[in-house]
Order: sequence, then C-alpha cells, then structure tokens
Amino acid sequence: MADISAADVKKLREKTGAGPMECKKALQDSGGDFDKAEKLLKEKGLAAVEKRAGRATNEGKIFVRVKDDGSCAALVELASETDFVARNPEFIELGGRIAQLALEKGYTEPNEELSGMVTALATKIRENMSLKRLKTLKASAGEYLTSYVHGDGAIGVVVKLAADKPEAVQNDEVKTLAFNLALHIAAFNPLALDRTKIDGAYLKEQEEIFRKQMELDESLSQKPANVFDNILKGKINKYLQEICLLEQGFVKDEKLPVERVLDETGRPAGAKLRVADYAYFKVGG
Repeated sequence: MADISAADVKKLREKTGAGPMECKKALQDSGGDFDKAEKLLKEKGLAAVEKRAGRATNEGKIFVRVKDDGSCAALVELASETDFVARNPEFIELGGRIAQLALEKGYTEPNEELSGMVTALATKIRENMSLKRLKTLKASAGEYLTSYVHGDGAIGVVVKLAADKPEAVQNDEVKTLAFNLALHIAAFNPLALDRTKIDGAYLKEQEEIFRKQMELDESLSQKPANVFDNILKGKINKYLQEICLLEQGFVKDEKLPVERVLDETGRPAGAKLRVADYAYFKVGG
C-alpha cells in the first residue's frame, strides 16, 4: 500500500472539498497518484449527485449582473436542495460567474457549458443543484437598464426604461425612477405591463371565477342582470388595476399609478418615459 502523507491528503482536500478519510482512501486506491485520486473522488461525487437528482431544488439564489455600459443585463436562478448550500461561498461565486458569462458571451438560456459548471460544483458539494433559468435584456439608445435584488437573492428584477429623447435616460431623476420601479416590481410582482399584455384566455377564466362567486352570493345573485353585469365589470377592472404594472399604485406613493409617475418624472426631463421591458425572478417561482 502506498505511503500517504498528511500533506498529500491536505492538498487533495483543498482541490476537491472531500473529507480527509475519503481523500486518504482515494490516494491509497490510486497508489498515491494524485490525478487518479482526484478523478476517483469526482466520480464518487458525481454518482452521489446522480442518486439525488430526483430531489427537489426549491432553494437557491437569484443573481443579476448589468454591463458597465448598461447595454445588457442578465438574471440567473441557481437552485439547490437546501438553504445551507445556497449560502455556500462557492455556490454564490458560481451564480455570479454564470451571470457574468451570460453577459460576456451573449447567452440567452442555459447551455452545456453553464450546466457543466453547475455539475462540477454539485459533484464537489454532493448536493443536487441546477441552473433553472437564465434571461438577458438588452438596451439600445434611449434605453436604460437597472436592477434590484431583494432578500439576499430571494428575488431579482431588471427594468428597461425608455425615453423618446435618448439623453433623458442619463437624468438622475429618471435613473432613480428606474431603480424604484425595479423595487416596486420586486414588491408587487405585476402579472403584466398593461392590459394589452394579459392573455385573453386567462382573463376569461378570471371573469368566470368572479361570476361564480357572485352567483353564490345571495345579495348579488338576485340583482337585475344589468346591475349584476356592471358589478362584474367593476370587479374585473379592479383586478386588472392590481395586476398590471402601469395601473398599480406606485411603491413610493400608492395613491399615484405607475403610469402617472412616469409622466410626471419625464416632464421635467423633457421626455416621454415608458417601461420598455422588465424581468422578475423569484427563487422557486
């Protein structure tokens, strides 16, 4: 049996993250060959991960990166089995590196390279993890990207604000509004930007739900048809105000709808502002 030194065990532990007894046994089984021992440990780690592959990955973190020139932003959801691993420095470093690579290489969805990076760490930590989602947003002239991460990575938001005069997006008040809109979206998670973006089938389903609820309410079911229909329309309208970003009460002043805040902020800047796009990621969402 090969003579295994404590220094070799320590070196292999630092390289693989495996326990001291595992490292010592791997070195013994490989006759003291460091590279073979490392391979053995990786194979064992991968086997352990594969055994856990069916386990749910409902924990994790959201990572957001925006290019220095503001031309592109990336959101990543890196998932794990446990919150303990989600707080692991290597897990956090990996999520940031994946988001940065997405920016640098223009990735718009998970791919083999990124999945391989996740598998490598999962093999080392021996816990099932996955790259659940990746989304990028790009900005052109007259558009401004900003981001907000809430709850130590529980929620991540990117907002793309646009102005009809390109120079307006460099206005400090406009930039502040963009950030506050990201904060607003993190807090209220609007289903859509405005009513035109609501799927017709979804809206019809909600209308049927409201109708059934009203029919089961004796005080409403006995109303004349025209009154009943007006109440139903009122409920639908109120619901749309709650789920459409532009109609929601702004997070900094809920008496003002977001659309009005856009107008009032754009006016001093001499521009018409609009939310061109946004993305919302929540862990497990």
